[in-house]
This record gives sequence, structure tokens and C-alpha cells, in this order.
Amino acid sequence: MPVDGPQYPVNLLLDGRACLVVGGGAVASRKVEGLLDAGGRVRVVATEVRAGVRALGVPFEQRPYRSGDLDGVWLAIAATDDPAVNASVRADGDVARVWVNAADDPVSCSFTLPAVVRQGPVTVTVGTGGHSPALAAWLKSHVAAEMGPEIAALAELLSEARLEVRENGGSTEEIDWRPALDWDMLALIRTGNLARARERVQACLSSS
Repeated sequence: MPVDGPQYPVNLLLDGRACLVVGGGAVASRKVEGLLDAGGRVRVVATEVRAGVRALGVPFEQRPYRSGDLDGVWLAIAATDDPAVNASVRADGDVARVWVNAADDPVSCSFTLPAVVRQGPVTVTVGTGGHSPALAAWLKSHVAAEMGPEIAALAELLSEARLEVRENGGSTEEIDWRPALDWDMLALIRTGNLARARERVQACLSSS
């Protein structure tokens, strides 16, 4: 059943942290890739580890899951087609205070995974709490269509400006950034007019 209660969205910093994926099929392969993309140090345990997981080059053990597999783990994903195994991982995670996601099994989750769109440092997520993964995927596709590389370039311009303000002892909270956050600004970047885009950002700093 889906998750009905409110969820607290976060972006976890997994770089170098131990993560466990229980399962060795196609779903597990996608979960491993996502964790690796975030810098996680991933290990796999599964009764059958298929070629897709093996090709990712992560350490794996081909055997049933055991409770001790969560020792030293920060985050775990149960990607099996066995609800009993997923439930065991969740129960052990609760005891060990390890966050657990069970793919397509919300009742065995202590956190859910949204659909993700990334452009450089910008990350947009869409979640439905398991009510409709299809809706999340549909919304993701629409967001992705609007998020071209100019979004990443704009984020870098604004980041540079914020750093400049801080280095000069100012507060970024007092600046009205809205003139730099419109579709005209994206059009300037998209057409390669970065000099004009920088001028627009500098105008925000000057006016504040």
C-alpha cells in the first residue's frame, strides 16, 4: 500500500558512505547505479546476482540476506521480489537505525525514492508516496523537458554572485534575485549571451 502520511524531503550526501543493495536483478541494477552516481560505496547481497549488477563493478555476495549485513551501513535498498525479505531488511534497519527503501513495496520502506531530474547542481524531484509511480514518471518527463543545460549555467552564475557577496561581507538574503530568475534570463544563456546574463545578475547585486 502507498504512503499516506507526510514525508520529509531531503537530499542525502552519500559520498564515501557504505550502502547496501539486497537483490541482484534489473531493479537492483538501477538502484546501484543511482547510489554510485551519488558517490555511495555500494555492496550487493543477493541469492542471484545477474550480469547487469556484475557489470557495475561493485562488490557482491551471492547468498541470502542476513541481519548482520546492515552492520556499518548508512542506507539500504531492498530490491527483491520477495516481500518477506524486504520486510526483514526494513525490520533490521529499524533496529540498526539504517534507512531502508524497498523497491515497489512502500510498506517495507522507511524512506521513499522520488523520480529525479538533474541539470548540473540543480536537482528536482517528484514523489507520490507510492500512490502512482506512473504519475511521478510523467511529471518527471515534463520537468526534464523544461530543464535544459541553461538551468545549470544559471545556477553557476548565481552561485558566483552569492560567493562575491559573501566575500565582500554582505548578506545574500537581502538581495532581490527575481530579475535574474525569469525566462528572458534563460533565453540569454540559451543563445550564448552570457555577458548580458552576467550584467543582469550584477544589476541585482547593485540594486540591493
